[in-house]
Amino acid sequence: MSDTPDIITVTDLVKRFGEVAAVDGVSFAIREGEVFGLLGPNGAGKTTAISMIRCLLTPTSGDVVVEGFSVLRDPMAVKRALGVVPQDIALYPTLTALENLRFWGRMYGLSGSLLEERVAEALALAGLADRAREAIEKYSGGMKRRINIAAGIMHHPRVLIMDEPTVGIDPQSRNHILETVKELNRRGMTVIYTSHYMEEVEFLCDRVGIVDHGSLIALGTIDDLKRLVGGENVISARVSDVPDGVLDALRALPDVDGASSAGQQDVAAEPSEGAGAEATLADAAGTTIEILSHDSGAVIASVVTVLTGFGVKVMSLDVREPNLESVFLHLTGKSLRD
Repeated sequence: MSDTPDIITVTDLVKRFGEVAAVDGVSFAIREGEVFGLLGPNGAGKTTAISMIRCLLTPTSGDVVVEGFSVLRDPMAVKRALGVVPQDIALYPTLTALENLRFWGRMYGLSGSLLEERVAEALALAGLADRAREAIEKYSGGMKRRINIAAGIMHHPRVLIMDEPTVGIDPQSRNHILETVKELNRRGMTVIYTSHYMEEVEFLCDRVGIVDHGSLIALGTIDDLKRLVGGENVISARVSDVPDGVLDALRALPDVDGASSAGQQDVAAEPSEGAGAEATLADAAGTTIEILSHDSGAVIASVVTVLTGFGVKVMSLDVREPNLESVFLHLTGKSLRD
């Protein structure tokens, strides 16, 4: 894919809010036909960068060129080239899926037989043709997200921006969405994908850019990025809780290069019976602490000693080879959910 032309070029992109540089001199290119992952911890500037690519924000300086069109000089042409699947559901809940897709199709300038053809195609891709005449408000969370994607591709965009498309949904719907992304990419669509789920990014993306403190701090294939952490392994401890000070104590251990924590949110994504059920499931799942070490065998005993010394119950402990999560922890000092 190295000889493939660039479909998006980001050059010295800056966005300031007063004295704060949310994006500070970011440059990268996205190749036609690739799935490009853009990752960053909360507040890193990733959302601001995406908003400038989408023409929702005007750069303070620098430029983004999409299919030869500048976001500064021809934002309407850029918008026509893009499809967007936002994290929030962009559908009218009282309308049916059919009515929503027809509405969004017309917004993209479609009409007549072409509109109906695109609606049928989008429903088939979402796997919801048999539920097309039901109101969106009656859909499950996963079904809403699938129609959200269908609405974003009605005009056959060259580039599709997908912002957290699988948040809070059941595993079956998540798998359907991941396969949908693969299918769209097989059809030639370039995809910009953001997610808090590293396994999704590893499964889907040809290349990944990592943004932190407004700057692009790493860019490459998954294998390229894994090489940045060398032989470091991740010790993953599922624990009852994370008391104040425990992460600092772990980071202070010899041979430990980083430590962070993340709640196991997927378990209670769609509880069936109220908040009580959700709380029970979340408590059962506990919290995962990730410890990055270049000599995991030497530090496991010390890790357990620190955790038990803070009164933490350790429910499981395992060691794994470097993956995208360990790269992110290595580069930013935190997990993606922080």
